[in-house]
Amino acid sequence: MKPMTLTLRVLAHLLSYPDAELREHLAEMRDALRTERALSSGRLAELDVLLDRLGSPRTLDTEANYVELFDRGRGTALHLFEHVHGDSRDRGPAMIDLIKTYEEAGLYLGEGELPDHLTVVLEYASTQPPAQAAAFLREIAHILQVIFSALLKRQSPYASAVAALLDLAGEKAQAVKLPDEPELDETWEEPPAFGGCSTQGQAAPNQPQPIQIMKRLSVQAANATPLPGARA
Repeated sequence: MKPMTLTLRVLAHLLSYPDAELREHLAEMRDALRTERALSSGRLAELDVLLDRLGSPRTLDTEANYVELFDRGRGTALHLFEHVHGDSRDRGPAMIDLIKTYEEAGLYLGEGELPDHLTVVLEYASTQPPAQAAAFLREIAHILQVIFSALLKRQSPYASAVAALLDLAGEKAQAVKLPDEPELDETWEEPPAFGGCSTQGQAAPNQPQPIQIMKRLSVQAANATPLPGARA
């Protein structure tokens, strides 16, 4: 199996926030993709479009587009457990399991990093032998297909980066039906004052709801989460 370490690391960077430091290394990323040859020439040509877009002199537009694309909707969210667990209580234990997976490989999260963010997941995958890395990507392929489809719907060049990940997993990138979901801002919207509790997401809207008091997670536990169990 072809090596894919460099390719996975480049794709992780391409899916990161396009700050000035990242843009300084675009030429090196382009060279690394071609040196390793883990992707087809057609896919590399698509990634060239993304690289060119990220290298645009209109840096403020590039950065604003990233935020609008990845931080304001669930369909394109790069936090993988957002697609599987949403805001359910299952998300916390899944994050903890994923952190343990990283630590067993000798990897530790930086300050502010969440374990289920795709860029972090790819950094971990890049440390594994090619066969194991491909198998790991196949485990999350169903989530990648959703993100790819959402990006394709928006005609975003970032779709090529997710399609490349599916290629490395041995899967075909193809559009899938996307669920109709509210924007994140709408989901997090507070109910009107004195308007009662929000019933969104409850099993029986407008009916009395039981109150459950949950033990508060520590700050350390809340900011860490592993990825086995990502499949719904």
